[in-house]
Parts: sequence; structure tokens; C-alpha cells
Amino acid sequence: MAWRQRPAWAATPVERRIVASPARARLAGTGHPETDVWTYDGMVPGPLVRLRQGEPVRLTIENRLDQETTVHWHGIRLPNPMDGVPGLTQPPIKPGESFAYEFTPPDAGTFWYHPHANSLEQLGRGLAGAVIIEEREPIAVDRDLLWLLADWRLNAQGEIAAGFGNRMEAAMSGRVGNTVTLNGSVSKEEPVRAGERVRLRLVNGSLARIMALRFEGHRPVIVAVDGQPCEPHEPEGSRILLGPAMRIDVALDLQGEPGRRYRVVDDFYDGLAYRVTELAYDEKPPIRSHPLDTLSLPRNPLPELDLADAERHELTLQGGMMGGGGMTGMGGMMGGSMMGGMMGMGGGAAWAINGMSMTGDGHAGMEPVLTFQRGRSIVLNLRNETAWWHPMHLHGHSMLVLGRNGAPVPYRQWQDTVLMAPKDTVKVAFVADNPGDWMLHCHVMDHQVAGLMTVLRVA
Repeated sequence: MAWRQRPAWAATPVERRIVASPARARLAGTGHPETDVWTYDGMVPGPLVRLRQGEPVRLTIENRLDQETTVHWHGIRLPNPMDGVPGLTQPPIKPGESFAYEFTPPDAGTFWYHPHANSLEQLGRGLAGAVIIEEREPIAVDRDLLWLLADWRLNAQGEIAAGFGNRMEAAMSGRVGNTVTLNGSVSKEEPVRAGERVRLRLVNGSLARIMALRFEGHRPVIVAVDGQPCEPHEPEGSRILLGPAMRIDVALDLQGEPGRRYRVVDDFYDGLAYRVTELAYDEKPPIRSHPLDTLSLPRNPLPELDLADAERHELTLQGGMMGGGGMTGMGGMMGGSMMGGMMGMGGGAAWAINGMSMTGDGHAGMEPVLTFQRGRSIVLNLRNETAWWHPMHLHGHSMLVLGRNGAPVPYRQWQDTVLMAPKDTVKVAFVADNPGDWMLHCHVMDHQVAGLMTVLRVA
């Protein structure tokens, strides 16, 4: 089979209009009721935005919801005014209005887009889509597949359950759903052919669900994390760990038997393993029988770190229930004013970073916890003093993960969303080359809106 050919690209900048509006979707599949959802262009997930590295784009978002919204182009290193944080980088898009996001993506890879206004409910009701930024030269695979995984909390009638912002959940693991979809619907099978090499782009678009994917009978090789190529390697314990907002690209050589089916299982939560889908091989003979060379992706133009001259800072995650980082009596920022106490105990916040809480989705006038000189290399020691997992996302930059709990991290992994286990300490580094005020927050949406968010300034 011939390698996939790149389509011809226009010389003019890409222009596209996407409409945020209510719609209905059959999330649970045939024979199940439709669900009221919020969508981009009437689709769940929203339309795939396919761009090309280094080519300018103008993406206009039209808001037909009955509330304000924005769009955050997650993981793309773009100018600060295009980052989609209401109050901090742009005014929110009011109902009936539009906003044009203009940028030139520097990096190829797998990214995604979602709201950063009322983000807990808007993302939880379906507003999400993937962005694929093509490499300058095509990658040698037979197929390029996207799996945007999401979970939903549906009631007995098949509608999205109420209760967004539950205080108890916000201080624990967040709103984990009861229905997992693959590209917008529950998947029974994904058709494949023996001998294929697939580039499989995995995106976790869930509010809070962490996934650990096992591909029975297969050996996926991780080739990129959060859009950034890494040294190809098999995942530890044969499980692909995917926190909310993370993306992992794998090279999947389909060496199963024609006619057979192989399960893809998520077994992150003890005793709650379930089948995400099955790889369903057709009956045709393999398209090739010999093993292929290891797939390696070209690196993106990330700035060079100067670790010898880097600034070093520590950021400590605190709060939540069940010990470690209690917040009782601690002062913090809540929507620009001082607060104290703990969520569920009369206060508005359940979490903090270095003793300060920022609730919601973004605020004008929020003072940064740290200010960096533009172009300076920065090392952050992220310390999780809580009893819960946190995927920590930095806007506008990609971070090189240097070490975890005192041990170096192999495979040179750059990430914009770093998953931290309870009591983890993770050391990351980046070049503060993108000027502006940038969010750093947990991407468990309940945690973000309940205080686990701060601002880093590049001056």
C-alpha cells in the first residue's frame, strides 16, 4: 500500500468559521436515545481542524449559545491575545457575536480546542474538537487515525446529568462520567487490516477521567506526547497513561490475525476496567509481512534550554479532601478578592498553588505568581502535596520533563500537560520566550474552577 499523500495546500492563509451551538447527538449508539449537547458545527466532537506547520490561519468562532464562550487552542504556542482565556487574554465572545483567532502554528502534532469560559459545563456538554498540524513532509504510515476520547455523565433518560460544580466532587477526583465515547459515540469496534502501520492520535477530552489504555495482542510505540515528538518507546507496563487534556501519538503495527478481534481496555481505576473498543481485523491477507523500521517524527522548533543559567522556582499544589494539603484558614484569591476556608465548608475554593487560589476560568487583573524575563530558561519544581491526581497544563509553552520524584525522565519528553500522581514531585523546564500572562492550571476541570490555577507572566 502506498504511503498517504499530502493534499495540495493553498498559498493563501487558511480561513475557517466554526459555530458553537446546541444540537443533539446519539452518544450511546444505535438503539439509545439522543442527548442534548453543545457542539461546534453541530458535531460531537467538533470538526477536525487540519492545519499545516508554519502556515497562517484565521479561525472565526461564532457563538450561538445562550452564554459567553471562548476557544483555547490547547497546546499550540500562539500569541497571547489568541489564547482564549476570558478577561486575561480576550473579552469573552457574547451570544450572537464572533471572534477571529489568528496565528501561525510553529509545531506539527496533535492538539485540540475547547472553551475556557464556563469550561466545566461547556466542555462537559460536548464543546471540544481536535487540531492536527501536519508536518512539512508526510510521515510514512498507511493510515493516520484520530481517537478523541471523552466521558459523559448521562442519566437514565440519556441526557447529561445535572450537578456541574458539585462541591464534594470538586475537592476530590472531579466529575468522572459513566459513558466513554470514541469520536463522539460508544465504539464497539474499529476496523483494521493486518500488516498496516497506523499513526494513532489519542486525545483525552474528558473533564476528569484518567485513562490507562492497553491494546491486547499489540505493542504500541509512543512517538509523540502533547504534540511534541519524543524518542520512540513502548509505554511502561504496556499501558498508555492519558490524563485529561493529554495527547499521545503511537505507531501501531497491526500484527494480529485476519478475522480476529482484540480489545482495547482502560484499566486505570482499580476494579473498574472496561472495554473502550475492539480492533476488528478484516479477513484479507496482510498487506506486508516484514517488520518496519522504528517510526521517528521530526522535531519541532522548540527553543534551546540553558539549564546552567536557568531561574528555579517551586510551585506547590495544595488542598482537596483526604489529607496532605489542607486549606483550612488559608488566604487566597477568588475572582480577584481575598477568601479563606475550604470548598464545601462555606468557602469558594478547594485548591491552591503556593497558598493562593484562583477560581473560575480567568480574570482580569489577576497578579502573576511569578514573572519571567523574556528569553530566560525556567526550571519549575512542581510539588503535589494533595491526595489526588492533577494534569497540570501550561498555556503558550511546552515543558521538558526533567525528573519525577528525584529520578530522571527518559525519552526526552516535552509536554504542555504533565500528569502528577498524589505526592509526586515533577521537575520541568521551558524557555519563557512567549510574552504575556499565561495560565497554569489543573485540567481536571473541577479542580481548575475550584482554585487550582495561577498566572505566570513573561515580560
